[in-house]
Amino acid sequence: MYIVTTAQMQAAERAANDSGLTYDQMMESAGHAVAKTIEAQFDLSGVRVLVLVGPGNNGGDGLVAARYLAEMGAIVSVYVWKRRLENDKNWALLDTVPVERILSAEPTSEARLNHLLGNTGIIIDALLGTGVSRPIEGTLADLLDRVRDAVNLHRARRESALIDPTLPTLEEEIGPVVVAVDTPSGLNCNTGEVDPHTLPADLTVTLAAVKRGQVLMPGAAVVGQLVVGDIGIRPEHFPDDVRLEMATAFKVARLLPDRPPAAHKGTFGTALIVAGSRCYIGAAGLAALAAGRSGAGLVTLAPPKSIQTALAARVLEATYLPLPDDDGALTPEAVPLVVAQAGKADALLVGPGLGQAGSTAAFLLDLLAQADALPPLVVDADALNILSQQPDWPSLLPPGSILTPHPGEMARLTGSSTGRVQANRLELAQEMAVQWKQIVLLKGAHTVIAAPDGRCMVLPFANPALAKGGSGDVLAGAIVGLLAQGLEPFEAAVAGGYLHGLCGELAAENLGTAGVVAGDLVGYLPLAIREVTGM
Repeated sequence: MYIVTTAQMQAAERAANDSGLTYDQMMESAGHAVAKTIEAQFDLSGVRVLVLVGPGNNGGDGLVAARYLAEMGAIVSVYVWKRRLENDKNWALLDTVPVERILSAEPTSEARLNHLLGNTGIIIDALLGTGVSRPIEGTLADLLDRVRDAVNLHRARRESALIDPTLPTLEEEIGPVVVAVDTPSGLNCNTGEVDPHTLPADLTVTLAAVKRGQVLMPGAAVVGQLVVGDIGIRPEHFPDDVRLEMATAFKVARLLPDRPPAAHKGTFGTALIVAGSRCYIGAAGLAALAAGRSGAGLVTLAPPKSIQTALAARVLEATYLPLPDDDGALTPEAVPLVVAQAGKADALLVGPGLGQAGSTAAFLLDLLAQADALPPLVVDADALNILSQQPDWPSLLPPGSILTPHPGEMARLTGSSTGRVQANRLELAQEMAVQWKQIVLLKGAHTVIAAPDGRCMVLPFANPALAKGGSGDVLAGAIVGLLAQGLEPFEAAVAGGYLHGLCGELAAENLGTAGVVAGDLVGYLPLAIREVTGM
């Protein structure tokens, strides 16, 4: 599933049209895709639907959707803003179904719109499409503000009425559902900028491909649930410079290893985890538990010796390699022990909870000096912070290692600022992966995973449930567990990141976003794998 700029999407549409898939056919498919997506989520029988129709192709998609929704049993009204209706085939086709039609220029349009806004279950935004980048002004700004105010007022009334302790349905809880056709009007689909007059959507049915601005903040925050509608455009229609993809459950299921009935623990590899310090005991435990829950056959945890007893009480399934330490911080004397154990392991994770003591930094640098003796490597957390302080640090790492920085760590690794990292997430991850010759997993809302060969995958998750200490340790553990099972580094990073994000969704669904802690994510890993694979 591609992620494209507006220009790339337009090029794909032209190529499709040239190959025989006409613009009219694409519009028909677009409107049908919107209607089918809504039908799949809501019982439409007797539900009032208001379609806001604009002047361009996006408005045409809305007219097609209105026709299909009426055929599906919804009570449909269409409000048309500044659209030329002469010779508009889709406007004429509304004659075949019972649809109320309101033109914004009519004297009674304002009163009729106000009435509909107070009595509508679903509002469809088909006003502006993906190519709009100018500020919204004038009557369109007034219209969007009016709709947004009506939605917010209705939802506020619902909220004040919810005194019944039983849980409300989604429709009862949020009031009118807002559905955007292709993109919410006013969202810049290249940059993610959001016009002040934009109507936030609960559901966006984007067409043929995800748009860049829909996975960049603040745009991602107004998209709601994102569904890609098929309009017949095939992968070969997209230009060659499209390199961004959205990770999907189907893609991840194909990456995960088989679990043959005759397998034994050695079949699924050994993950070696060097982690923990006196103040960060839990990080090592979370990473080890996640490696096991992601399917690794064996997990060896190598913590400072002084914290091993505390970890052993929490992590029963791991084997242990206690390492020499100084007051809970690893020392260079631990390097020969790790190198010897690394020879028996299929993947190595270094970093969670290590701290940044001088002796720990010396340990890490001495360990990396023997990179030829190490298995495929995941570098996380404090290991990244230590590296960022070294001149020409990328040269210290084996090519093809997996780096898992959050935005602050990425800023330190690049000598930049967190703000600049966040403003340039997609390009920066891709650029640095090539420059550093490493797999870069840049954490955050819509995590970006880039490879040195130019591949780049974006995860479909933006979930505050993951914004908790220890969440990254679970992610690193899941990745090293998959790496130990034989996945290539890029694939392990994508699959581990996707499963981790899905854990956040499952945990939030059951626990709410505020109460999820990192340990909860570990417990959901097997469920996430089953959700993806069906097994």
